[in-house]
Amino acid sequence: MTTVSAATWLDVPADHPFGVATLPYGVFSTASDPAARVGVAIGEMILDLAPAARSLAPSLAPAVTGPSLDTLLAAGPQTWAEVRAAVTTWLTDAAFSSQVSACLVPARDAVMHLPFTVADYVDFYASEQHATNLGKMFRPGQDPLTPNWKHLPIGYHGRAGTVVGSGTDVVRPCGQRRGADGEITFGPSARLDIEAELGFVVGTPSRLGRPVDLAGFEEHVFGVCLVNDWSARDIQSWEYVPLGPFLGKSFATSVSPWVVPLAALGAARVRPPARTVPLLPYLDDSGTPPWGLDVRLEVRLNGHVVSRPLFEGMYWTGAQMLAHMTANGASLRTGDLYASGTISGERPDQRGSLIELSWGGAEPLRLPDGTSRTFLEDGDEVVISASAPGADGTVIGLGEVRGRILPAAEPAR
Repeated sequence: MTTVSAATWLDVPADHPFGVATLPYGVFSTASDPAARVGVAIGEMILDLAPAARSLAPSLAPAVTGPSLDTLLAAGPQTWAEVRAAVTTWLTDAAFSSQVSACLVPARDAVMHLPFTVADYVDFYASEQHATNLGKMFRPGQDPLTPNWKHLPIGYHGRAGTVVGSGTDVVRPCGQRRGADGEITFGPSARLDIEAELGFVVGTPSRLGRPVDLAGFEEHVFGVCLVNDWSARDIQSWEYVPLGPFLGKSFATSVSPWVVPLAALGAARVRPPARTVPLLPYLDDSGTPPWGLDVRLEVRLNGHVVSRPLFEGMYWTGAQMLAHMTANGASLRTGDLYASGTISGERPDQRGSLIELSWGGAEPLRLPDGTSRTFLEDGDEVVISASAPGADGTVIGLGEVRGRILPAAEPAR
């Protein structure tokens, strides 16, 4: 017999990651109704939000009606709070059970979609452990961190059009590579990698020319999702000097189907690691409530757990990334996505990329089925999942992001 949470009249185990403390938002369809629509996950069910709102809170219906989360994201913090409060009431007050039950869909019957229209995509490099590991590999005998690393969150502007929903197959990219003998060739990447990351979804836009400060994080960021920023390391290493990542990154970035609102993460907030270099005022969060997050990830390769990265060790927080991203006056748009960069910890089993787990290919990763990997092979499937602590011992689930590698496409004729 399952233990049912007293917080909801639904049959949801108290420790379910999609309990009433989480209430993540996504977009789904079903075979019987192929129209994409906004839903909220509760246990093993999805609440079809638009008809529920039309019946129980008509004033909120316009914000949650449509084929994506875009309208809700743009509505701003007050509406976000009102929708979450309403859904919480519907799911915890048995007086609403009849009307709400009519709007529930089994999650097993749902097809999940990319939850929002991605306006811009930025990827950061916020893990000191990840940056240090790569620096040791690429610059042996030198300081592994570049001189600017502890002064600002380093990032690059990615390609919004190749951000895809979880479950989308990833075709092995082709590009230029420089071999150990110096020969330049073109062909499929032989060093295809993963990057386990946390993504931040922007809701409220900002004005061009007006930076967003640390305190503006909660005003502009709606919530978080999981990200796998697939990376072709051999293409990347040849192209990235002097302007940074390009084709080695832009072929695909996968995101999870559920966006967990910041409001669900209050109990997961932690202070980030101590800074060893004084920060400029616009990045100095020492006097503000912390926006480090205790998010625990798990990376599976073909069903085998290969890593358990911890986000709480990230040097730069989501609030600092946002402040730096807009420090020059760059504006935010609804649907902007920015990600943390690879999440890696101090232990080898906390590294969030294969290039670290195999130490650049020199130490193959042994899997329980007897196979080994340095980088991804065709047919490999990667699943990244995560959770965070909630109030009163609850679990906040972030769901999962998955993707399978397909062989490189034949060249166009």
